[in-house]
Amino acid sequence: MRADYPDLRRRIAALTEGEDDAVALMATVACEIHHADDRFDWTGFYRVVAPDLLKIGPYQGGHGCLVIPFARGVCGAAARTGEVQLVPDVEAFPGHIACSSSTRSEIVLPVRDAAGDLIAVFDIDSDEPAAFDEQDARELAAILSDTFGRLA
Repeated sequence: MRADYPDLRRRIAALTEGEDDAVALMATVACEIHHADDRFDWTGFYRVVAPDLLKIGPYQGGHGCLVIPFARGVCGAAARTGEVQLVPDVEAFPGHIACSSSTRSEIVLPVRDAAGDLIAVFDIDSDEPAAFDEQDARELAAILSDTFGRLA
């Protein structure tokens, strides 16, 4: 099963309407997206908690890394550059952090609030190689913008 992004976007909008707590929003988004697509093995957020430092937030799947500096891994690269990281083969990504040995590919998107400040990164891992594409990046970015772009 692949995500029906228009339906997923509507469902998340309905579930999060009026909510302004970032962690509550993250929990709902992680759950809904994780269960929407068979490719998604680990789905969750790493929150910006200090300059150049991410800590795990709400997620679905096995255990994740607890702390990730901006200088390391795919999540760190997304936080550091502010750009989506689309990684078809995690073994080929310099400095990849192996939180799970089953991960083969990954997509990580920056999450910004209404002021444009980075508040987190959204990470999806897959046990399939090259599981993610530009459509995933566009659709997920739209959901994140809708949901978190309204936070003050």
